Amino acid sequence: MKLRKLLAMTLVVAMIGALAAGCGSKSEETGAEGEGEQQTAEWDASNDITVVSREDGSGTRGAFIELFGIEQKDENGNKVDHTTEDANITNSTEVMMSTVAGNEYAIGYVSLGSLGDSVKAVKIDGAEATEENIKAGTYKVSRPFNIATKDEISDIAQDFINFILSEEGQKVVSENGYISLDDVKPYESNGATGKVVVAGSSSVTPVMEKLKEAYQKVNSGAEIEINQSDSTTGMTSAMSGICDIGMASRELKDEEAQELTSIVIATDGIAVIVNNDSPVEELTSDQVKAIFTGETVAWDEIVK
Repeated sequence: MKLRKLLAMTLVVAMIGALAAGCGSKSEETGAEGEGEQQTAEWDASNDITVVSREDGSGTRGAFIELFGIEQKDENGNKVDHTTEDANITNSTEVMMSTVAGNEYAIGYVSLGSLGDSVKAVKIDGAEATEENIKAGTYKVSRPFNIATKDEISDIAQDFINFILSEEGQKVVSENGYISLDDVKPYESNGATGKVVVAGSSSVTPVMEKLKEAYQKVNSGAEIEINQSDSTTGMTSAMSGICDIGMASRELKDEEAQELTSIVIATDGIAVIVNNDSPVEELTSDQVKAIFTGETVAWDEIVK
């Protein structure tokens, strides 16, 4: 009886050893294949490019399509946006970044000051999207951040503007990744209190929120309400009196400039972004244009 038990146990151990060896061998045989399959699954250049753009009225979109030549004049002199109809449209900076962060074949664009670790900014024409390169003129994808008002504004709105343009306000601009103005002076309050309504660009909103926080620390009698939308809505709201100050992440259009006075409060770069798992590190301006107009549809037309 004991002998039969011993033989049975020996047989089981042998079978387990054989199975383990077989599994190990199979794992080793398929290890390289599995790794190759994982690499293919991670990023395959034959996949189509997912183009992500902003909504009509977005100042970031307006500046982007102008700077890359995606917007062109037709035979009648009218500006035409040639962004591909296949583009996924997002309505804010946050949605743009989360969309690209969630799709390894996506490409989009955001304000440089809003850029975070969830996505990767690519070089354009060999230059990184940095404040230093924008100031040096090597990174050319940049635009102004404007605020705009009617000719007559309240004392409290003027005081907030004075703060934004002061040393203290421009320090906030610089600390939040934007390019500040030169030759600014210390803030001097006019003593006003009350409420200011600011509305417009989702790209300008993050730095405006920081300016609001800093301003209310030096003027506790001020209430600043910020409504995020887009540049065109901001300008329309300022013209109609819905808000005191409109925000635009682009130059004002002719019809807006006829009714509003604009002030540049900062300069911002536009970063072209891809997913962190994408191997794409650099693009030319022509490649960006081809992607966003739909001329280039797959990554293997760029990544060889």
